[in-house]
Amino acid sequence: MNIDSPYLHPQYEALSREEITKLQNERLQETVRQCMKVPFYQQKFKELGITADDIKTVEDVRKLPFTTKTDLRDTYPFGMAAVELKECVRLHSSSGTTGNPTVILHTQRDLDEWANQVARNLWMVGLRPNDVFQNSSGYGMFTGGLGFQYGAERMGMLTVPAAAGNSLRQIKFMRDFGTTAVHAVPSYVTRLYEVMQEQGVDPRRDTKLRVLAIGAEPHSEEQRQRIEQMMGVKAYNSFGMSEMCGPGVGFECQEQNGLHFWEDYYIVEIVDPDTLEPVPDGEIGELVLTTLCREAMPLLRYRTRDLTRVLGRTCPCGRNHVRLDRMRGRSDDMMVLRGVNIFPIQIEKILMTFPELANNYLITLTTDDDNDNMTVEVELAEMFTDDYARLQKLNKDITRALKDEILLTPHVKLVAKGTLPVSEGKAVRVVDKRKVYQ
Repeated sequence: MNIDSPYLHPQYEALSREEITKLQNERLQETVRQCMKVPFYQQKFKELGITADDIKTVEDVRKLPFTTKTDLRDTYPFGMAAVELKECVRLHSSSGTTGNPTVILHTQRDLDEWANQVARNLWMVGLRPNDVFQNSSGYGMFTGGLGFQYGAERMGMLTVPAAAGNSLRQIKFMRDFGTTAVHAVPSYVTRLYEVMQEQGVDPRRDTKLRVLAIGAEPHSEEQRQRIEQMMGVKAYNSFGMSEMCGPGVGFECQEQNGLHFWEDYYIVEIVDPDTLEPVPDGEIGELVLTTLCREAMPLLRYRTRDLTRVLGRTCPCGRNHVRLDRMRGRSDDMMVLRGVNIFPIQIEKILMTFPELANNYLITLTTDDDNDNMTVEVELAEMFTDDYARLQKLNKDITRALKDEILLTPHVKLVAKGTLPVSEGKAVRVVDKRKVYQ
């Protein structure tokens, strides 16, 4: 490990565009052969009238079938495995809606490659083995905790697995352990700064912090700049998703001019979400990813539902891996709030269990003092707005049930029947006022 090098893995990070394509061609063929061990893909190939031998270059990726989150749920729990279960050493699971969650299996090699990806990202933004890395992300099924943990360890840093919450302890750890880098969701960084102010702690004066890795929830460039001004450090955007591995899929370099997506690990496509045809560089479309180094669960043309665009394929940092814009929104109805994936149907499922409620509801997402919040307005089935005690208990019961389902505490407002707007055609269930996709 050459600590003076700008690259952790120069044999991959410094590839030319021609070398990237050559490597992708080789790895795509290997990936397709691995996928043909999965009954799901065997059937898809048969329906399309193609064989593994038909896929020889990256250009042939358009012949391949798309894979969706629904496919993963329909094959729950292990129907997408390309290896025997005894070869797997870990699984991660994303949140479900009213049905099955998505489950992602990993072999030891998969975990090693994942750690390499995360380590590469941290090295790219200037971190080195003598840094102290504090992870304020949740551990467990959520990939942000263990993903950054193993990546930081792979790079050789002293790691502080502080996990989520407990801001006073987070700040104490930062000061006592000499933390130089922190991973956190953007809204939590703002909360940390508020607690620092309350405690009379100046991050510039009282900590050694110099790098923030922020991600797991959408945020604007303006919010990132505000975070940098508050904390006095550079904040780098991170992109990941459990279906690909977790954090590490895309990351900003020190130029902060887009997310580098590692094309030795993924084939990146941007397609029109309606026609599924490629869009030109610079136009916004849906991000589609094909894994290239996955043993346990390789995925072909996975529709992420995230909307973004290609910014370029070269960079002043010397890396030629494609650069994508920050995510601009979703092509489906999933909401991302404080790093948690939530579908409106989850909210509806809970609301409909209360006979006191009518069918009409509205979910509003806002940003208040840099913290993302959810308000759920729902109409009452009958009028008892003058019974304050009954309303208060009902509100409390609904809030508790929603928190159990979506793992966040929304603000619940009970309103009289006929209060909420009624739309022509498809009902508008979500209003996002956060303005984060700018």
